[in-house]
Amino acid sequence: QVHLVESGGGLVQAGGSLRLSCATSGIIVSYNAMGWYRQAPGKPRELAAAITGSGSTNYADSVKGRFTISRDNAKNTVYLQMNSLKPEDTAVYYCNVEFPGLNYWGQGTQVTVSS
Repeated sequence: QVHLVESGGGLVQAGGSLRLSCATSGIIVSYNAMGWYRQAPGKPRELAAAITGSGSTNYADSVKGRFTISRDNAKNTVYLQMNSLKPEDTAVYYCNVEFPGLNYWGQGTQVTVSS
């Protein structure tokens, strides 16, 4: 059974940093494409960053140069390092893994950036 548990969210001032963690069970992160999505109030969920099994990464234009997705294969954990945070980064952040016909999400972690 697949479980994804996010942590590391919180309240931070603009310009600050946070590191989100996604602890997984039931999967091997180095074999799967993993993503960090975010959903702000009243807006649809959007992809912020993703990493493939081979380690290739891609980012939304809005976070490029500020966010870094990475993984620790030994801990089976995926991270999202967020620097130079802006108020518009305020959202619930979700970890995701997708298989053909199946989509798994964590419970989300709130990130609030004050101006």
